Amino acid sequence: MRKLANEELNRLEVDEFKKVKKNPIVLVLDNVRSMNNVGSAFRTGDAFLIEKIYLCGITAQPPHREINKTALGATETVEWEHFESTLEAIEKLKKDGYKILSVEQAENSLSLEKFTPEPHEKYAYVFGNEVYGVEQEVVDQSDHCLEIPQFGTKHSLNISVSIGVVLWHTVFKSGMVR
Repeated sequence: MRKLANEELNRLEVDEFKKVKKNPIVLVLDNVRSMNNVGSAFRTGDAFLIEKIYLCGITAQPPHREINKTALGATETVEWEHFESTLEAIEKLKKDGYKILSVEQAENSLSLEKFTPEPHEKYAYVFGNEVYGVEQEVVDQSDHCLEIPQFGTKHSLNISVSIGVVLWHTVFKSGMVR
């Protein structure tokens, strides 16, 4: 087995990426503190061809060297917008026809493996602060909460890991794969 060179991966060029039809997914980062997590969200968003990232509240915005460290250029491909509050972002997304799904441990949350995304539905996934999670007022405005099952001693996964798990599940389970 031979490891493939980057040139053999047939990835899109930046200008091609900007023109290609995106998966109807928006990531909403609710007061995320770590710029490394923000950069990772961009990189993972690029990998799964999402429409946009909403950076809310204290969430850092590009350009920034700490974001670029993990984004590896994805801030140039994935569109983003900043909102002073996450509720403002949620309101806009609802008007635009997105289902709002907070990724949070909550009463009556739906375990991710039981979630079957619809291929023609538009989804906005809200990921919260590394310590406090998604704000309660944002959970209150969500259509549903999704929970990633875990079996160890820790209460949560890192936001960057959670984003990867949820996006992979959505894209492959909905048939959005191109």
